[in-house]
Amino acid sequence: MDSTPLAEILRPNTLDEYVGQDHLVGKDSVLRKAIESGQIPSMILWGPPGTGKTTLANIISKTLKRPFYSLSAIQSGVKDVREVIEKAKDQNLFSNRGKPILFIDEIHRFSKSQQDSLLGAVEKGLVTLIGATTENPSFEVISALLSRCQVYILKSLDKNDLNLLLEKGKSELEKTGHRKIKIKESESMLRYSGGDARKLLNNLQLIVQGIDGKTCVITNQKVDESLQNSLATYDKGGENHYDIISAFIKSMRGSDPNASVYWLARMIVGGEDLKFIARRMLILASEDIGAANPTALVIANNCFQAVSVIGIPESEIILSQTAVYLANSPKSNSTYKAIKTAKALVEQTGDLPVPLHLRNAPTKLMKEIGYGKDYDYAHDHAGNFTDLEFLPEGISGTTLYTPQTNARESADRERLKTLWKEKYGY
Repeated sequence: MDSTPLAEILRPNTLDEYVGQDHLVGKDSVLRKAIESGQIPSMILWGPPGTGKTTLANIISKTLKRPFYSLSAIQSGVKDVREVIEKAKDQNLFSNRGKPILFIDEIHRFSKSQQDSLLGAVEKGLVTLIGATTENPSFEVISALLSRCQVYILKSLDKNDLNLLLEKGKSELEKTGHRKIKIKESESMLRYSGGDARKLLNNLQLIVQGIDGKTCVITNQKVDESLQNSLATYDKGGENHYDIISAFIKSMRGSDPNASVYWLARMIVGGEDLKFIARRMLILASEDIGAANPTALVIANNCFQAVSVIGIPESEIILSQTAVYLANSPKSNSTYKAIKTAKALVEQTGDLPVPLHLRNAPTKLMKEIGYGKDYDYAHDHAGNFTDLEFLPEGISGTTLYTPQTNARESADRERLKTLWKEKYGY
């Protein structure tokens, strides 16, 4: 039996064969237009594992008939980068096939010096860089390189995409195995994939190989029996990487310090990037604790700074302390909801003019036409408060921040009610 992974066998060679990411490569989409025009920018492809980043880079190269060089950030150093750039430079001199494409998988794992070594070649146009990353490039790619690249976000595949791939995989396995495959139930198969095409197809291949008989019948129970052991592993480069971090975040959000420390240990033992863990706690401190305990953000930020300068094993203690603190903190997503509501209001109402009394008046003319007139300085009043209108005309009295029922925000609510009376409905 062919040992080649099914995902590799079915790897598409053209945009029309490519499944998913319609927002990037569907009809009339921005990236497809760029590819079809033959004028692509250097780019970072950012998305979860199995969403087609490497495949898309290969398709771009084949479609444009460009020379293609590939490096893995795990196995390559500055020397390898420079060697490839020299080859690309020679290719530019002695070929009319167009600017070579340099694909770097897991570019977030490149150090600053390694990323610096790419700058000159990208800036001079010696290569078109395509970097693939599962991590937020804003944090993991140096700003000088990021500013020279277009960032395209790839999404986890949806149910329709996964079912389409499942059918393709089933047909291929039937053809090569010379037997009928019946997918009676697919829910568990889709769930185990986590939106990862590679994982879906390779799991399908594994399950089919484990079922004997002329007809292979796949049920949810068969899938669970075949794959349940795989959940005990941790792949920091993908697989259930996102499942574990999700469990960690949800445990802290759910105020369970025991589960929080358990999932933290799973990541540490699995070799997860400690700064990635600390960064996710920093986000949670604001998104899920916020105004209920503002000190949580300070603690989480201090944790991130400490982990950035302290290595294993000492950082484990700092991460554990912070995870327990965040799990034990009162929870509120009021400020998270406030900015979401405010952004929706801005989208709905557009660029409402700033009231004249709130405008800056640095010149005499501006003062003469009313800029800053009738502004009432809060510190001139008792309690450092004055009942002034701070919102644009048309949305006066709109409540965007709603305090929740924890001790800190309950006190905020009472103070706001005293200051604003009935204006905001507190």
